[in-house]
Amino acid sequence: GAPVVLPAPSSLGTAAVNYAVGQLGTPYVWGGAAPGGFDCSGLVTWAFAQAGRSGLPHYTGSLWTSGTRIGSQADLARGDLVFFHGLGHMGIYIGNDQYVHAPHTGDVVKISTLSTYGGYVGAVRLSG
Repeated sequence: GAPVVLPAPSSLGTAAVNYAVGQLGTPYVWGGAAPGGFDCSGLVTWAFAQAGRSGLPHYTGSLWTSGTRIGSQADLARGDLVFFHGLGHMGIYIGNDQYVHAPHTGDVVKISTLSTYGGYVGAVRLSG
């Protein structure tokens, strides 16, 4: 098959990162998708909506198919969506081996290191 051409990183992804990082310390709330409480995909959909890309699905499995798959971690750029644990968790890559996410009940929105967080499945770049 023909090689997949990865879209260039966009200002949309950078803006979404800035919105997500602005929510550091917000409690994890299952099903949450607004300041005051987020789950992992809720944080992603909210941040991208604030950046101008509304209508993304609030479900990791659907977000996995919403963009172009990134073949190598070496190609990750700010704003790419990173997925873990059989698509059971996700976050937004912010650069320098770090990503922002809403981990689980009892935790808060925080930044973690990609290379030390287990269960990496892959990544997707949204165009726009």
